[in-house]
Amino acid sequence: MCIAVSGQLTEINGRLGNVNIRGNILSVDLGIVDAKIGDYLLVHAGCALSVLPRDEHEELEALFAELDGDAE
Repeated sequence: MCIAVSGQLTEINGRLGNVNIRGNILSVDLGIVDAKIGDYLLVHAGCALSVLPRDEHEELEALFAELDGDAE
């Protein structure tokens, strides 16, 4: 199963950007989104798929935190 995650864009270097995903910095291809630093992005397989509103990002974070709790 594949899953997309969300994170905040912290740096842009041409077509690539650094995204903070739960404290991990990931280099992401920004080629299909119009994003700016501070935006929340939905990321899958190293590519930003869309810009997310902050509330949707927070909902996803809460879901992953709940799943992490179930795994312990």
